[in-house]
Amino acid sequence: MSSTYENTPFKINKAAQQFEMEVEGATAFIEFSTKDDKVYLTHTEVPEALNGKGIGSAIVKKTLEYIKDNHLTVVPSCSFVAHYIDTHPEWHSLLSEGYQM
Repeated sequence: MSSTYENTPFKINKAAQQFEMEVEGATAFIEFSTKDDKVYLTHTEVPEALNGKGIGSAIVKKTLEYIKDNHLTVVPSCSFVAHYIDTHPEWHSLLSEGYQM
C-alpha cells in the first residue's frame, strides 16, 4: 500500500454495512456482511476520480487489518478483494476454513 494513504481515516459504517475511506472528498468503500466470526466482503468501489491511485488496495489492506485485529475470518466474495489476497499471501491465514485461493 502506498504510504500516501497509511494515515487516511478508515471507518466502519455499520448502518450501510461498509468499510469506508474518504480521500480527496470522495468515499471508497467495501460492502460487507457478517455471520458468526466471518466477514463476507462482497463489493469494492473506488470513485472514478480516484482510480489508479492505489485507493482500492489501501482500503482492502485496512479492512484485512481490522479483520485480523478482531480475530475474524474473511470470505472474499468480491473479485478485487480475492485478487488482492491471492497476490498478498500474508493474508491467506485470514481466509475462512475451506476457502481456497
